[in-house]
Amino acid sequence: MLTSKDDIGGTVGSQTSPPQNLSAVALAKVEGEGQGGDGVKVSVIIVNWNGLRHLPECLESLEKQSYREFEVIVVDNGSTDGSLEYLRESHPWVRLVPLPENTGFAGGNNAGLEQAQGEYVVTLNNDTIVLPDFLQELIAVADAHPDAGMVAARICNNFERDTIDSLGIAICPDAMSRGAGRGRRFSEQKLDRVEEILFPSACAALYRRKMLDEIGFFDETFFAYCEDSDLGLRGRFAGWKALLARDAVVYHKYSMTSGAFSPLKLYLVERNHYFVALKNFPAGMLLAVPCFTLMRYFTQFMLVFGGKGAGGEFLSSGSRRECVLALARGMRDAILATPACLKQRAALKPVRRLDAKEMRRLLTRYRMRFDELLNNG
Repeated sequence: MLTSKDDIGGTVGSQTSPPQNLSAVALAKVEGEGQGGDGVKVSVIIVNWNGLRHLPECLESLEKQSYREFEVIVVDNGSTDGSLEYLRESHPWVRLVPLPENTGFAGGNNAGLEQAQGEYVVTLNNDTIVLPDFLQELIAVADAHPDAGMVAARICNNFERDTIDSLGIAICPDAMSRGAGRGRRFSEQKLDRVEEILFPSACAALYRRKMLDEIGFFDETFFAYCEDSDLGLRGRFAGWKALLARDAVVYHKYSMTSGAFSPLKLYLVERNHYFVALKNFPAGMLLAVPCFTLMRYFTQFMLVFGGKGAGGEFLSSGSRRECVLALARGMRDAILATPACLKQRAALKPVRRLDAKEMRRLLTRYRMRFDELLNNG
């Protein structure tokens, strides 16, 4: 999907009246048609683009949360599938932010942040289902660790619920990234209730508002994909920690609509990973990115030749020429955008608390190999 990490926009829900067990604060927001107020600790932002088929399950799972002091903001990115009408009729308790066009995952979340009242901001894909203690677990970890600016959820595959989608994000030496632990069995992992990570997947993540006020939210030039890598690395460079809340459980319908190798997705990922490196990698690592990218291309070629992992998906995509051209366009546009990225890099210097050596050590600690990136579990 291309909305919340997979769709380039978002999705929808069901219910004709406010849930009866909402807190007084949340109910006041329902009756005020999403008007802001004091007392809400958590703002959940869902970006939706033609995701009518997903929202019922997502919103119904939020209604069942054990933690009640939260608001839900749905940003609709110009949907044409009846999403707006559905939300207004079935979920009037949701604060709806309709946009006239698709601004992507980054732009949609930024529009939601403008309406958010909470000291914690939770980004949530519309193609997810959360367990009842999802928010409670995220908040407990954030409250207990005031130096943590980001808290990740345990994200598993909705259709194989013991299969990990993401336990935070790991990163390759050319700034390509992927969910840590993807494809592994969660039941076989030995994890503490709280684990340090590099940064979370914005599919389901808590961000401390204090950190966002300091470093900003998503960079809209990304549109979709890798924007959470950029945000996460900016946060780490600024000295904020990132943690995994093991028991904050989310089930994700991963890549249901986007396709593993759609040309648009390949273009955005290829372009945006360079943006991540240009803005956030220490100088020595940045200079090595072209060499590591060639290594990744070689690994991709071998997988395609062998029909394994991501290479097998590429062979079956049916649009190989378009995909190759998309990769080339992504590289070209990243090169053209280099001066702007370096300007953004310089603007971030005042908020950085880690030096280059400390950041290099952090990136090395959570490094992912290319074969891990490109193989499916």
